[in-house]
Amino acid sequence: MKLNTRSIKRTITQKNFYLKGILFLLSTFLLALNYNLFLVPNHFVIGGTSGLAIIIQKLYGLDTAIFIAASSVVLMIFSHFFLGWKETSRAITGAILYPLFISLTSPLATFLLKYLEFDSVLIVALLGGCLCGVANGLIYKTGFTTGGSDILMKIVNKYGKIPEGKAVFSINIVIMVFSSIVFGANQFIYSLIVLYANTTMIDRIMTGISSSKLFFIYTKEEEKIKSFIMNNLKTGVTILNAKGGFSKEKIPVLMCVVPNKDYYLFKEKVLEIDKNAFFVINDCYEVEGGIRNERKIIRKAGK
Repeated sequence: MKLNTRSIKRTITQKNFYLKGILFLLSTFLLALNYNLFLVPNHFVIGGTSGLAIIIQKLYGLDTAIFIAASSVVLMIFSHFFLGWKETSRAITGAILYPLFISLTSPLATFLLKYLEFDSVLIVALLGGCLCGVANGLIYKTGFTTGGSDILMKIVNKYGKIPEGKAVFSINIVIMVFSSIVFGANQFIYSLIVLYANTTMIDRIMTGISSSKLFFIYTKEEEKIKSFIMNNLKTGVTILNAKGGFSKEKIPVLMCVVPNKDYYLFKEKVLEIDKNAFFVINDCYEVEGGIRNERKIIRKAGK
């Protein structure tokens, strides 16, 4: 039976549409407020049209909201011709709302800045970066964008055959280097901190925080380790039938999920049982079903 991928995609898109719309509005508002509160006053430039707007404001005194709005109009036109209406429609709402919210939140940010005093610029950079990442991460989860450099990135990716990650990095690094000439090396370093906090929070919002570790274990002591996992760790284990690429031998591989708090002790226990055990450990972001670990590892088990 052939899957109707269009129908599946349409169902996913329409699911919780209104809830996603409200979340998008709130996230865009937070992004704009954070921009006026922390990024513009401190000249934190982390790329994109928003970062370029801060540079233009410094050089020519042009209001950031006006520059971003004008840039969005130009990029929307380019997007329509180079990417098509379908791709453009995903960004047009954000491209209108973001500069509008920047303009609306400017008086509020001016008022709040009177009561927000920090002893260190580093604290401001971390706070601004984290809030920026939270807002961007929530926006991406809704399936919308705020336009801007995202559109330019997609055009470069499509016609320059450059991966999106490299495209956005190249565009942003050029803007940031230019900002270092205008604002100096110190602001460039602080902007890097903001960028790091921003990308870290986006990753956490998009994928979540790893609460467990996924172990794949190849061992000669299969029964002993399996017994320890089931009887002492109090969690389930799956045995996978693998085949050695070099030896061509059939290899049983144990797979299990271990909470982060027990990660180190479990690893040490496996090596205690079989010092030649080979295992691969990955972050595990979500576990559904199966047998859950409700107890801590019994430290002295098997001794």
